[in-house]
Amino acid sequence: MAVTNASPSPPPDPRPALAGVLDPAARAWLDGGAAEVAAEPGAVRRLFPAVRRDCGRGRLTPYWTVDEAARAVLLTALPLSGRALADEVSRLHRHGDPAEQRAVLRTLPLLDLGDLALPLVREALRGNDTTLIEAALGPYAAAHLPDAEYRQAVLKCVFCEIPLARVSGLDTRADRELARMLADFAHERIVAGRDVPQDVRPLLRAHPDVVDAVVGPALKDAFTEADVLEEED
Repeated sequence: MAVTNASPSPPPDPRPALAGVLDPAARAWLDGGAAEVAAEPGAVRRLFPAVRRDCGRGRLTPYWTVDEAARAVLLTALPLSGRALADEVSRLHRHGDPAEQRAVLRTLPLLDLGDLALPLVREALRGNDTTLIEAALGPYAAAHLPDAEYRQAVLKCVFCEIPLARVSGLDTRADRELARMLADFAHERIVAGRDVPQDVRPLLRAHPDVVDAVVGPALKDAFTEADVLEEED
């Protein structure tokens, strides 16, 4: 069942930021491309891979790179919705390189897709490319990924050392079961003499009784010494 109680903030509209960095030729290319896509949706298949060549790359905002933002402009120009839009977006993702796939994943919250793009999120989460995992766990996944899959995705981020601050919706979707899973992870780390990641600790502090049940009295001191349950200095 899709999640209905999470309301993550959508990503910022990329157009204002792009207007400040694209030169006149790049702006004209992107404006023309968006108009072409709006008139003929199939044109996006030709234009989407050409974005880096014509618009450049590099960090634009904390959310977007230049090429991701420009590709988002093309995707949001598609005059499609529902299954037709999902099929076109899936085609671009399937045939794209990792940069194109990241752009698709980051643009999902701006598209009229409902749950139809969840297969793309799941595909990214099954892989080992941390940039795709991070891109997949944006506002779209926070709003649509079922609870069990969302928890597993968070745990995968911990194992892959992806900062949890980059996971959208964690403030509203973290629950007792996720705390239990993270307590199991922390328990294993401490038994192995390894550190518990700092960004796991707030999620554990929110459910200290869950941690107590998982750890048991024998390792409670170890958790305390590791500062798992103490406030940040």
